Amino acid sequence: MMNRNYRINLRREPEGGYTVFVPSLPGCITYGETVDEAIEMAKEAIGLYIEELEDRGEPVPDDSNMLEYSLNLAMA
Repeated sequence: MMNRNYRINLRREPEGGYTVFVPSLPGCITYGETVDEAIEMAKEAIGLYIEELEDRGEPVPDDSNMLEYSLNLAMA
């Protein structure tokens, strides 16, 4: 079993729940009613995405070499 690192972004939805995006895996998006459910759904979605890439013989990207910063810009 290989360990891979993935950053996930959770967006709170106005109607409730959270949409999850996995930036390193384009199109890997899922949803959960709670933060914990969203995280579990993300784990499942990432696993299925990786399995599909491996079945096709395609490289599997991850976030092991990524640095992340959050910028707050004051705009006039």
